[in-house]
Amino acid sequence: MRKKTVIVVGAGPVGTVAALAAAQAGYGVELIEAAEQVNTDPRAATFHPSTIEMIASLGIGDEFIKQGLVSRFFDYWDKPKRRLVARMDHQALAEETEFPFVVQVEQHKLANLILEKLKELPDVRVRMGVECVGLEQNASQVTATVFGKDGVSTIQGDWLIAADGGRSFIRKSLGIEFEGYTWPERFLVLTTLHDFEESYGCSFRSYFADPASWTNLFKVTGDDFKGRWRAVFPVPAAETDEEATSDESVSRRLGPLLDDHKPQVVHRNLYRVHQRVSKSWREGRVFLAGDAAHVNNPIGGLGLNCGVHDANELIRTLTSFDQGEGDDDLLDRYERRRKKLNIDFVQQQTIDNKKRLEEVDEAARQSKFDDLSEIAADPERMKAFLRRTSLLDSVKQAQEIA
Repeated sequence: MRKKTVIVVGAGPVGTVAALAAAQAGYGVELIEAAEQVNTDPRAATFHPSTIEMIASLGIGDEFIKQGLVSRFFDYWDKPKRRLVARMDHQALAEETEFPFVVQVEQHKLANLILEKLKELPDVRVRMGVECVGLEQNASQVTATVFGKDGVSTIQGDWLIAADGGRSFIRKSLGIEFEGYTWPERFLVLTTLHDFEESYGCSFRSYFADPASWTNLFKVTGDDFKGRWRAVFPVPAAETDEEATSDESVSRRLGPLLDDHKPQVVHRNLYRVHQRVSKSWREGRVFLAGDAAHVNNPIGGLGLNCGVHDANELIRTLTSFDQGEGDDDLLDRYERRRKKLNIDFVQQQTIDNKKRLEEVDEAARQSKFDDLSEIAADPERMKAFLRRTSLLDSVKQAQEIA
């Protein structure tokens, strides 16, 4: 019997997870990536308990965790008053998951780890520096036209997974609308060698509410494993890119958190932020996953996690279908589950997170702070809060969508 093949477009964390899961499920895999190597720019780096469970199910849990920092706690701060409002403890989830913590690890490390694993597997072909430039499908197969250093060629498969990012060629070629909006402000990420845990007393993940300029701080290992912190700030629409990334901007934004310390900034990144969800997640034998299907602001670290969940759900769906466990409606279930949960959990949660940090009304600010403090002081409320923020609730609810 001919082995079925899955074509995966995009070798980021979502695409590589999908490729490894597909290979382990018995599929032949064709993984193509337009870039010559995995992008190492500062991107998502927070992996929640529910996502660590899925990564562990691929047999790479221990290796993955060693790539990053285990973060049991995360904080909410009142930035103008330099006051810790609440410290959430993932240990509250100890009876809910084998991994009652978050792992702070740059997403390219997961992708590169999996690429090494894929090299060891039969019937898996990884093509870096190869771009998908065309797509055709019929009732039984998908044909991707690709272009690389060897010119134009075609790849045929039974299924195609588009994990090619927010500007997805696949989504655009299918004419699928990317519904939603773009925030007027941009986000500035400053990577610094300064140790905020030592100087400020904050956890590896800390959110600083400030109506004038909120800040997110989180620590990663860095490629040298010596540790570094990323500080995220909003940039008003009226501020130019040059102004936002200038030395003056760095000093002004980091200054309130550094006291008398001199900024040791090793990377600056400015990007636009979107809240968008694809109108459709499936077209015949082609499926969208990760940023190709949804994008959101990064406050809370949910977008990447949702993408890994997409990949996990999709491979299980295709496997069930190919084993004769359902008809076309089973394939449509992928969209019914993943789109609804992205809107209900990820989109709503990240929007709420942003509003909480930038609240201007003083009474409303204090009310939000009081609520967070009460949650942190109540074990049952904190458990419920963390179940939602770590997407454990979304995993459970996905199984309830027929």
